[in-house]
Amino acid sequence: MRDFVYYTPTEVVFGRKSEDSLIPLLNKYGAGKVLIHYGGGSAVRSGLIPKIKAMLDSAGLPWVELGGVVPNPHLSLVYEGIKLCRKERVDFILAVGGGSVIDSAKGIAYGIRYDGDVWDFFDGKAAPKDSAPVGVVLTIPASGSEMSDSCVLTNTEKGQKRGCNSNFCRCRFAIMNPERTLTLPDFQTACGITDIMMHSMERYFTPDAPMPITDSLCEGLMRDVRVTGEKLMADPHNYELRASIMWSGSLAHNGLTGCGVRFDFGTHRLEHELSTMYGVAHGAGLAALWCHWAKYVMAENPSRFRSFAIKVMDIPDGPEAARRGIDAMRDFYRRIGMPTSIPELIGRKATREEIETMADRCSRGGTFTVGAFKVLGRPEMIDIYTKANE
Repeated sequence: MRDFVYYTPTEVVFGRKSEDSLIPLLNKYGAGKVLIHYGGGSAVRSGLIPKIKAMLDSAGLPWVELGGVVPNPHLSLVYEGIKLCRKERVDFILAVGGGSVIDSAKGIAYGIRYDGDVWDFFDGKAAPKDSAPVGVVLTIPASGSEMSDSCVLTNTEKGQKRGCNSNFCRCRFAIMNPERTLTLPDFQTACGITDIMMHSMERYFTPDAPMPITDSLCEGLMRDVRVTGEKLMADPHNYELRASIMWSGSLAHNGLTGCGVRFDFGTHRLEHELSTMYGVAHGAGLAALWCHWAKYVMAENPSRFRSFAIKVMDIPDGPEAARRGIDAMRDFYRRIGMPTSIPELIGRKATREEIETMADRCSRGGTFTVGAFKVLGRPEMIDIYTKANE
């Protein structure tokens, strides 16, 4: 077992009517003036944003708002938010939405406490030393950003999607009402299920020796998300299923399923370039790549894939169990409506030039590797993209 630090300071309020705890939580964490940050019109049409504004008004808490967050959140809106918060003297960022909104909020929170360009943190030129406090009213379970140290932004001018990990950006609180997810479209639900599973899969496929307690937690969560996720796709208005998936999303990415082992996250890194190149949904991009990554790296440690097949995918043990587990994962993606190749994802084959561009960006011109289960450089990245493009 490797040494580790497990730090999860986020206060979670989970369940029906959990939004009623918003004002006490804002007061508890010292909010003086709030930025309400959200995405498209659904948050307004659902009545959630008007409800939050009314609650703040009744409590005498001043606020300003900034909507417009899109999937794969843009750095340009973060800049706009930083400018607005400085002008209005905002001291607390309230994200109302899913992972893209939370990450955008985290970027703003970093930026208003930093004299330079917030992109410095994502470009590796500086490390965060502070952040304004962030709270979340979660409406889309997927990214786990409500309890993670992660923030991912897209710089559209440079064609780069980069992440920054720091405990400074961990949310003070997360309000999680599964009722808010009952009307999510099937595609968005499936993308979320894929991302949730992947956050633990990226921790499970480690080059380190098996770690029984962490492995058991990880295997149990992955299996439950697979089984529950498939049930949810058939019964999307089931509160209990929605609640299970919502809580799994937080547990999958708060570090619990990776204590004592090295993470991989190679598929995530490869997918970031798909999102940047084609503007696809993150979960769908992960599904399009994972099976091809898995078959490419399986020879590094077939026993790990065998364990995954048996304990997560319910494949009987046998000589071909490892490979059958990958195939079973591919079939699962198809059953929930996810693509399993780049052509399925974007509606055509990627060109050779596009593949090389994605590999160049992912490897930062051949100077950067990704992954830990098998370390991937630019040539390996091209190989995986190419196999996923068949």
